[in-house]
Amino acid sequence: MNQILIAEDEERIAQFVRKGLKAHGFQPTVVSDGASALAHAMFGGYDLMVLDIGLPVLDGFTVLQRLRDVGSTLPVVILTARDSLSDRVAGLEGGADDYMSKPFGFDELLARIKLRLRRTNGEAAASDRLEHGDVGLDLRTRTATVAGREVELSAREFALAEVFLQHPGQVMSREQLLSRVWGYDFDPGSNVVDVYVRYLRKKLGADRIETVRGAGYRFKG
Repeated sequence: MNQILIAEDEERIAQFVRKGLKAHGFQPTVVSDGASALAHAMFGGYDLMVLDIGLPVLDGFTVLQRLRDVGSTLPVVILTARDSLSDRVAGLEGGADDYMSKPFGFDELLARIKLRLRRTNGEAAASDRLEHGDVGLDLRTRTATVAGREVELSAREFALAEVFLQHPGQVMSREQLLSRVWGYDFDPGSNVVDVYVRYLRKKLGADRIETVRGAGYRFKG
């Protein structure tokens, strides 16, 4: 059972991530400040850390820098509301393995965590792909292909396509898709799912995503 350290000072987000990871078989631990995050990361025997940047006591960049300065190779996925290009560059150049901005969908975070753990464990790259019919997603490079042709997807489009390819042929309700892709911060009355399904149909093919009246959507591939 992989042990995951969650360094997040916003209780609602921390518990959302903790409960999701626990439900998927991980052993999560939550800390709410940078000093505790650093101590746990250095001495706690964790397999990966989900790290917020805006932590009290020590910010996430400082925690990451001190970890790397002492030679720690602990995989770190940054999860933060700070999504400027300069922040992303600073995080990745500072030694982070991945960088996600809030709001986020839990399924995308889970996929990135699993990917980092697989790479750490040296598992085959084949597990980094999802395929159904002639549609493929590379979870490592976050790229999509249709009949061998690369298609450019935004981060949210990719996350939605990922959920569909994880459940091909299954009817997914709007509420399920909102929860998985837009995560803790979704509005149940929003039409954002319908909007992004239209975007995906334009890029992947109009007939690949079926509308099931009164139920949701189904990916046919």
